Amino acid sequence: MPSKKLVFTNLSGQQLVGRLELPVDSHPHNFALFAHCFTCTKNLSAVRHISKALTAKGFGVFRFDFTGLGESEGDFADTNFSGNIDDLIAASRFLETDYQAPSLIIGHSLGGAAVILAANQIPSVKAVATIGAPADPEHVTHLLQCSLAEIESQGVAQVDLGGRPFTIKKQFVDDLRTQQLPQTLKQLKKPLLILHAPQDRTVEIKNAELLYMAAHHPKSFISLDGADHLLSSSADSQYAGHVIAGWAERYLTKPENKTLETQDQVVARLDAEDGYTTYMKVGRHNLIADEPISLGGNDFGPSPYELVSAGLSSCSVITVQMYARRKGWPLDSIEVHTNHRQEKETIDGKLHRRDIYERKVKLSGNLDDAQRNRLLQIADKCPVHKSLKQGSEIISVLVD
Repeated sequence: MPSKKLVFTNLSGQQLVGRLELPVDSHPHNFALFAHCFTCTKNLSAVRHISKALTAKGFGVFRFDFTGLGESEGDFADTNFSGNIDDLIAASRFLETDYQAPSLIIGHSLGGAAVILAANQIPSVKAVATIGAPADPEHVTHLLQCSLAEIESQGVAQVDLGGRPFTIKKQFVDDLRTQQLPQTLKQLKKPLLILHAPQDRTVEIKNAELLYMAAHHPKSFISLDGADHLLSSSADSQYAGHVIAGWAERYLTKPENKTLETQDQVVARLDAEDGYTTYMKVGRHNLIADEPISLGGNDFGPSPYELVSAGLSSCSVITVQMYARRKGWPLDSIEVHTNHRQEKETIDGKLHRRDIYERKVKLSGNLDDAQRNRLLQIADKCPVHKSLKQGSEIISVLVD
């Protein structure tokens, strides 16, 4: 999965670090902005797995470290919940300027509360998803109970959160208490998906009910039954990502797929704005061809010569299996690995180019040496092999 490390500036002038995850074989149809949980980072395993599930469905996903966490600048002790919301707004502006404005925003735990509040201030967001989110940001203070009295009296305290020490100041607690999440939800006229685990011991399932009751339709709830708060199991986080992707597509606009029709065997089309990403219809099947990034392409599909090599490999295995079945030979499987290269040589002062296809044949089964050698000979008799070996005539005509 393509991944880019990106740096942008928040509203206070500090540099925040994020990662943009992109689909392997296409441009993103929509961009999602992800807010991680309280004191977590963009590299939490659940965040990575959810991002991977979304990119598999064609989304671009931008996940970043809030101020003072992970690789981002700033002192966590000087941050607060309002600052997280500001960071999300800054991240959305960065995406809009450099890529595409986010249409989906996702938040985990306290990040879920943050995205609800931020969504009202990001016009491009068309759908909101929360995972294990509290119904009230002040819910976080229960994690600070052992030190809350010290924070109130001394204005600051060192707090152990998840085995790591964090300095929490009174202004952080005071800021949490000023947030009005239920009131914001009542004003949020955007589709909302709430995911929560009934077994969540950090943020109880009751929070999901309160969020759902406060929100307007369209709203949806999905139970992450058996999951913990951090979605530690990759199966749980991947499931959450797939659910969010499927749900969000109902509310988001996707570019129309380029459809091709032809009465011929193959049609290929390349528009000026597509670089070298070529859309094809081969028989009844839609394919994409491209050039590697090193040659100015997007690498969204195999190159033309890779497609030729694929034709040789597939034709070879089909031809050999057909022969072995007809003979009743015990060929369990055949693999053909093909590489293409070009060699240049000068003959009589003229430069000639020669295409070489190197084919490696792997045969599996209880075959004797005579059978194996015969099957290798049969591979050389496949129709595509003969066409490449003998050369072909190509007739080109212009049509309207």
